[in-house]
Amino acid sequence: MKKIVLAYSGGLDTSIILRWLQENYKAEVIAYTSDIGQVIDRKKIIKNAKRLGVKKVIIENLKNIFVKDYVFPMIRAHAVYEGLYLLGTSIARPLIAKRQIKIAKKYKAFAVSHGATGKGNDQVRFELGYSYFGGKKIKIIAPWREWKLQSRGDLIKYAKKNKIPIPKDKKGAPPFSVDDNIFHTSTEGKVLENPKNSPPEFIFQRTVSPEKAPNKKTKLKISFRNSDPIAINGKKLSPEKLLEKLNFLAGKNGVGRVDLVENRFIGIKSRGVYETPGGTLLYVAHRAIESVTLDRKTAHAKEKIMPEYAELVYNGYWFSKKRMRLQKIIDKNRKQVTGDIILSIYKGNITIISRRTKNKAYSMKKVSFEENKTFNKKKVENFIKFHSKQLNKA
Repeated sequence: MKKIVLAYSGGLDTSIILRWLQENYKAEVIAYTSDIGQVIDRKKIIKNAKRLGVKKVIIENLKNIFVKDYVFPMIRAHAVYEGLYLLGTSIARPLIAKRQIKIAKKYKAFAVSHGATGKGNDQVRFELGYSYFGGKKIKIIAPWREWKLQSRGDLIKYAKKNKIPIPKDKKGAPPFSVDDNIFHTSTEGKVLENPKNSPPEFIFQRTVSPEKAPNKKTKLKISFRNSDPIAINGKKLSPEKLLEKLNFLAGKNGVGRVDLVENRFIGIKSRGVYETPGGTLLYVAHRAIESVTLDRKTAHAKEKIMPEYAELVYNGYWFSKKRMRLQKIIDKNRKQVTGDIILSIYKGNITIISRRTKNKAYSMKKVSFEENKTFNKKKVENFIKFHSKQLNKA
């Protein structure tokens, strides 16, 4: 029997897709789950898949790979989409797609499938990854673009007909659209679709409201080596454990919430509420350590390419030659970015307390207001004269 590898979460949408694939393609479906730090119930995933007749369920722990090879390079780039979004969902799809194709090749599946909707960005991100690793040999099935189920109501009816369990959120209605991994959580849909509405507090899953955060500051030290974080308060941790620790510390202090109306790659606007607690700490801390370790030319070159880099990640171009070329530019001087950042977090705010490094890019002698002979003031005068002449040039 021919086989299809489905990116399966165990939730409503992918369970419906699983049944639909069985019915419409008369194929054996292999349920594949990448554990990248999302809230995951392995027993439930296996139970739900087996209930639908699945023989092969594969759950891979990819948390450390995800943080080390996907999140950290993005942090080094200071990638932020449209000024606010730290790209938590965008960065997860390439890894899932890559592993899914590998599983498909291993089990000689003729196709792969995903649960991304026909209006979202994830369909693009998944399928660009599929195409990069699978080429034209492996068929891509996008149910949301093929089936006749046009709304959430249609899905509920289909689920009831096929006896697929329908989850409820805290208000007893069909759930919000939620995506999460070790880096972030996104929440969309329902009342959030109207930008006039403020997000209800109960949707937040990994951050407390800043107003309800502790009345005492949390102080911590993040150590960087070769531009990547390696330790918290002097204790070395794996990439996975380090991000988990920062998520906990930032989350309980109300850090990392973003409410954003963004421009999707496919041409429509959407509103999402994002929680990226540990990632927000890393972003701020990494900018701080670079401020004392990189020269002006290098730092500004990075700033210029960041928007393009972020857009490539957002659009699903993680494996593109262009993104890889930009990453080489970003990482060219990464060995210089080594040192410690001490910061405090308090009710949603992050304050840098100290920047410490053996790097000599920052010179106290040159910036001191005390008289010194290390800085040539005459050169400054010539510098200003030169740039005054540039004002009238095209």
